[in-house]
Amino acid sequence: MIGVFDSGVGGLTVLTEIRRLLPSADLLYLADQARAPYGVRSLDEVAEMAEQASLWLLERGADMVTIACNTASAAALHSLRARHPAVRFVGMEPAVKPAAVRTATGVIGVVATAATFQGELFASVVQRHSLGATILTQACPGWVELVEAGVIQGPAARKQVESCLTPILQGGADTLVLGCTHFGFLVPLIEEVVGPSIAIIDPAPAVARQVERIAPSRGEVGEVLLATSGNTALFEKMAYALAGIEADGPVLACTWQ
Repeated sequence: MIGVFDSGVGGLTVLTEIRRLLPSADLLYLADQARAPYGVRSLDEVAEMAEQASLWLLERGADMVTIACNTASAAALHSLRARHPAVRFVGMEPAVKPAAVRTATGVIGVVATAATFQGELFASVVQRHSLGATILTQACPGWVELVEAGVIQGPAARKQVESCLTPILQGGADTLVLGCTHFGFLVPLIEEVVGPSIAIIDPAPAVARQVERIAPSRGEVGEVLLATSGNTALFEKMAYALAGIEADGPVLACTWQ
């Protein structure tokens, strides 16, 4: 079984891509909505929560874990691999490398949570893969909350998206990297704001391809199970409304000690 976790519904963008590539895999997705959003917390807090979420998935039969959360990956990917050497972990990192190859102006915008930019992972990615491009970073407070509320269109959402993207557009970026899985659900609105001349790079498909490369062999029929530390009925509705996902069974309730 492949375990996948995020602070909320954002990681469903990754789950959908994994399901598309590995339709026979058993998937267990955990949304830690009771403690969302992660992006406003300290990296130490997020690292502890990522450890708890990983253990919860492993205790229920996961043999590999996908951290479908940029903030949790920034805070805990390396420590999780060190603590659990027998478990395969796949994490998220902002897609600076493909953006650096794609950009014509040499200016790349990256939108994420403030915590993601604070982690060593982001600095390492920029150092290794920016290829001399100028990287404009922009924390986007409120975007995660919009998606968690199911508000991905309309005047309120557009106002927040425009406010966050204006500095990047004024800086001359021609490529925009989404550094939070929640932001994938805002792509149609982002496209309206930035126009057709800006390339938008969502890392979810690339992460799913990495899962496909290292996933153990599977049976012929896979099932998708959902779990949340928040409201199970609401999460079930949101999973279907945002991602068209219907679980093979009731949504599981996760509680933390």
